[in-house]
Amino acid sequence: MNFTRWSARLPGTQRRAARGTEGSVPAARGEYGQQLEQPGDGTAEPGAAADPDVPALEDFSVRELLGRLPGLVALVYGQEHRIAYVNDAYAAAFGPRPAGATVADTCPEAEDLGLLPLLDQVLRSGKPRTVKSRRTQDGGSYTVTCLPVDSPHIEGGVLVHATDVTDHADAAERLRASERRHRETAVTLQCSLLPQELEQPDDLRIAATYQPGGTDAAVGGDWYDVITLGAGRTALVIGDVMGRGVRAAAVMGQLRTAVRAYARLDLPPHEVLQLLDGLAAEIDASQIATCVYAIHDPSEGKLVYASAGHLPILVRDEDGTVRRAEDPTGPPLGTGGWLHASGSIALPPGSTAVLYTDGLVERRREDIDEGVEALARALSGASGTPQVVCDRLLRALGVTAEHDDDVAVLVVQHPSREGTDAELFHNAALELLGGVEAAPRARAFASGVLASWRFPVELCDLGVLATSELVANSLQHGTPPMRLRLRRTDRRLIIEVTDGDDHLPRRRKAETEDEAGRGISIIATIASSWGSRRTPGGGKAVWCEFALPN
Repeated sequence: MNFTRWSARLPGTQRRAARGTEGSVPAARGEYGQQLEQPGDGTAEPGAAADPDVPALEDFSVRELLGRLPGLVALVYGQEHRIAYVNDAYAAAFGPRPAGATVADTCPEAEDLGLLPLLDQVLRSGKPRTVKSRRTQDGGSYTVTCLPVDSPHIEGGVLVHATDVTDHADAAERLRASERRHRETAVTLQCSLLPQELEQPDDLRIAATYQPGGTDAAVGGDWYDVITLGAGRTALVIGDVMGRGVRAAAVMGQLRTAVRAYARLDLPPHEVLQLLDGLAAEIDASQIATCVYAIHDPSEGKLVYASAGHLPILVRDEDGTVRRAEDPTGPPLGTGGWLHASGSIALPPGSTAVLYTDGLVERRREDIDEGVEALARALSGASGTPQVVCDRLLRALGVTAEHDDDVAVLVVQHPSREGTDAELFHNAALELLGGVEAAPRARAFASGVLASWRFPVELCDLGVLATSELVANSLQHGTPPMRLRLRRTDRRLIIEVTDGDDHLPRRRKAETEDEAGRGISIIATIASSWGSRRTPGGGKAVWCEFALPN
């Protein structure tokens, strides 16, 4: 077969007049360059004749050129894709191929490379087609381009050119494997830094879910936490580090640890975020984070919260109405220079609160407010246990294992209790008016309340003693208004005294001759736990807890 018939013909080239000069070489590089240079715009002067020593492209053997190419070349023709020619590189890679045989019968590599449908497409469309990095059974990878051959001497000709990209494919696979290991490390670190078991307060039912992003999505720094503060109060936290990978997970772990440490100070939510803001800037000034810190007090029936650039809390009432926390939201953590403020949203019995990260509601080409509205609609119809609500919200918002971002959801239910279950939860309060007579009145009140709650005699005595010490401490060191509050749950008895002085008591060792200073030590000895905190309106609260017998 004459391959020169398919050789390209460049405009302006001419065959040499004498075939006897075939194989001659241009005199010198300098002369050759001078021969090609033309004045003006690069075109030959009128009347100038082509130098007979300049070789024409038609004088080169196409077979020789194709045979020397490092790429794999094959020429096929006809509707059955019969082989006309394969070059040496092709034969070295896959073996020699007999001329006239069909590709389907004699080229097993064609199936691995997807050549047969590709050849059909080229014949139908008359346009070149390319497939990239196809792997064969022997482990090699090739990028294949098929070009239609337009010639009057052949029908249905296709030139197949394959490039060996095995090294590139192996390098890409190593890179993907490295990225998978990096992602697995980040996921492992992320999950190990999240709470392994959520604390379950007496008055709330809580569940949380963390869903890492899909294989193509880098793991971020989403986190959540539940912290028991004492006196029946619970801190709820959710946050998102604006980063990806191990670094984001590490920053998340530092922030979560800091939140738990600051929570032990029993500060208002906005003060916790203020401290966290400064710490986030010290950890990494270039990596900011969003966070919501909320406190639930069962005696008040609401969530007091502060938000640092995070999405709003949603609350579903018992009738299905969904409310959004709209109070002040500050900038993300790590930006500095901002005084955060606390807001509140009611959380009555029978209601459900949802705290979440942006991966749940943020979608490409969609405003994030639309995602929040979609979550609110899903929440309005979601009922069941907190874990069931978590799962339903993830399904409703289309979060799957291949989601493009990681998601954290924290669902908090304040159950509505009736019947015998309600009998296990009681509150009683007394305003401490007057002077020294307030102490015996408080003891009598506590004795009557604890007896009505049917506590064992020993627990009643301990409760009256704790009440006496707390009230005496408040009368001696505090200022009006003073208030005694008793609360029982299904697991503990809580005694709390508030007054108008913001000086927090501390436990100290009283000397033998001291007449005072033993009250807090007595409380710490007889109670399961005790603590104190400043109240938002000024003043303090001192409390202690007793675990109920099984």
